[in-house]
Amino acid sequence: MDSFRRQASKLRDQVAKQQQAVIKHISGPGYESSDIMVIDEVELQRHQQLDKLYKSTRSGRDFQKELVKAAEVFATLGYRKIEAGTKLSEECCKYGAENIEDNILAKAASIYGDARKHVEKEQEDLNKLLLSQILDPLRQMSTGTPLEDARHLAQRYSRMRQEAETQAVEVNRRRARVREASTHENSAKLQAAEARMQELKANMAVLGKEAAGALSAVESQQQRLTFQRLVALVEAEKNYHVRIATILNEVEAEMVSEKQQKEAAPPVLSIENNSGKKLYCLAEVTPSGWSEGECKGKAGWFPTAYVENRQRIPARNAAADVY
Repeated sequence: MDSFRRQASKLRDQVAKQQQAVIKHISGPGYESSDIMVIDEVELQRHQQLDKLYKSTRSGRDFQKELVKAAEVFATLGYRKIEAGTKLSEECCKYGAENIEDNILAKAASIYGDARKHVEKEQEDLNKLLLSQILDPLRQMSTGTPLEDARHLAQRYSRMRQEAETQAVEVNRRRARVREASTHENSAKLQAAEARMQELKANMAVLGKEAAGALSAVESQQQRLTFQRLVALVEAEKNYHVRIATILNEVEAEMVSEKQQKEAAPPVLSIENNSGKKLYCLAEVTPSGWSEGECKGKAGWFPTAYVENRQRIPARNAAADVY
């Protein structure tokens, strides 16, 4: 009989050691979820609360990192657009300046080149906003001290709970020993194991409450800040596109207007003197770019750039030709 008892006791010791090894093996740097009731129902509820908060703050942190990553990409692409847009603006303005007397394309190129400067300014403002109001605040919180400290408290509680699980196994083993052989040594070891269990229980109550409070505060701040930054991102993108659309609408309207004025203008009257140079006498300047005038007794419309502001010619008779 004694032999069987010794073998049973030895087997229980091996099982307990294996349980401890498994617990130690699966213990990681994160919070370990478990539905095992180590102490009582209150402790189990605290453990489940911490498990939920830990997962929530981790999910919030990961989402913040995704927003930061997106803002970084947006800013990088924005700087590339600014570089390309600035180059395009310079080329358009250059073409317009070199071909000002050529055709309507030169005028359109100048208009678009000037407008692109405003477009790139809007892109630069958007980039600054992405960095200051989206990227920096979210990056600071996702890697900040409050979050890390709160999660470390939860991890400490998780490790303490695992230790309590191991200690509970040890208490049960010592109780079995006492039932088998109620010696002074076995009783003393049981009392020591139970005392350690009570100590762990008290420490868990304090640490669990502290960890839950810290994680709850971080979760609340995390949710509030992330929501605010997300709204700011949407508003920034909306305002950017509205302003760009306004600029481009004005550019398009101006281009179309220039083309219509060009097509609607009357034929140019060309009169040459003996030197072969065109001479126009200005009678009246109009804002359309064409001026009504008279030259060598011929009346008509002339490009304003080619006329000279001379003394006004007496009014022509009703039979004067108009070109």
